[in-house]
Amino acid sequence: MPKYFDIHSHLNFKDFEGDLDAVIQRLRDTETHTIVVGTDYESSKQAVELAEKYDEIYACIGVHPVDNPTRVFNDEGFKELMKSKRVVAVGECGFDFFHAKKEEDYERQEKLFNSQIEFALEYDKPLMIHSRGAYQELLDKLEGLKEIHGEKLRGDIHFFAGTLDEAKRFWAIGFSTSFTGVITFARDYDEVVKNAPIEMLMSETDSPYVAPFPYRGKRNEPSYVSEVVKKIAEIRGEDFEVVSKALVENAKRLFNI
Repeated sequence: MPKYFDIHSHLNFKDFEGDLDAVIQRLRDTETHTIVVGTDYESSKQAVELAEKYDEIYACIGVHPVDNPTRVFNDEGFKELMKSKRVVAVGECGFDFFHAKKEEDYERQEKLFNSQIEFALEYDKPLMIHSRGAYQELLDKLEGLKEIHGEKLRGDIHFFAGTLDEAKRFWAIGFSTSFTGVITFARDYDEVVKNAPIEMLMSETDSPYVAPFPYRGKRNEPSYVSEVVKKIAEIRGEDFEVVSKALVENAKRLFNI
């Protein structure tokens, strides 16, 4: 069993093209496993290829709500990717109203999200949710769907940045909240981290973005997730080893690893 689990990284991005082997070696040296997350078909395909090649890597396949407005969820292409046993989740998908400017932007995001929810339910996979400026709308949608689909509808709210009340509503419908290196230098998330049931917490890097202290300003990578885990334990006033083990078990349970 790994010592750390980074449930959300983008080792499939160009930022890692020059030294991916070294990054993966550091991941191994720190006993870290990670889920490489797709944002479109091509990056999802790359995530699967990495997961097939390395035992420490798993894949999440899907289409990001705003990275590229021309992207669609190609059901047939993603069905082919889902044949890999290394695929553990669908996404990152969801709502990003921070970047939505026109009515058609909202409509496109809704359609894209619905397609991926249906796909995740069809294959009994959890969702990797991206949400920005849209927690209320996301909660309303997921709470309604939960009444229909029950425990089959599940997932993680990646890079959670909402309130404790919002977090409690996500936890109540079986969606965990994951935290990045931001918690190592910003105190905005302490209340949620401190009050969360430990089984509803996850650790992530969202690398190459938001490197934790003491790596701020550098490219982030999965091996740095240990700093996130240390901070979660510190905020909660709990034993580091206990928290580290719990976060790994949480990831393995949600993603059926």
